[in-house]
Amino acid sequence: MATVPEPLIWEIVKKNNSFLMKQFGNGNAKVQFSKEPNNLTMSTLTSTLVSLANKKTVTLWPSSGKDTAVVLTMTKTKKQNAPLKLYHKSVMRKEFRKMAKAVKNPVSDNYYRPDLTKHALARLSSLYRSLHVAKSGVKKNRQPTKR
Repeated sequence: MATVPEPLIWEIVKKNNSFLMKQFGNGNAKVQFSKEPNNLTMSTLTSTLVSLANKKTVTLWPSSGKDTAVVLTMTKTKKQNAPLKLYHKSVMRKEFRKMAKAVKNPVSDNYYRPDLTKHALARLSSLYRSLHVAKSGVKKNRQPTKR
């Protein structure tokens, strides 16, 4: 089966696709956002971050359970024609430093997509902060009362 080069796909997809959102910014300038499922930044529309134009993508999502786990999803390059086998998912339930190392190693050290390392770590940081919310409740007043 013949494959289409990624720059050609990007030229076709960059102005019209189902995930594209065009909004007006300052004045008449249009700002374009992408709501793709495999976009790490969830907003910017660039050729390196759009998963429609790249075979290798990285995604981080919170797990669907009640636990505070994060799911790292990477696409397999040799399974492009098998949708069920396309993604490799790994669930991480460790402390933040170990999770950051587990994200950084497969993304950058194995020559997968080293340009996505910074974006993946930023997404992991925001997900980890959102999952570990401080416990809400009544705060005790620790100052002595004046009588």
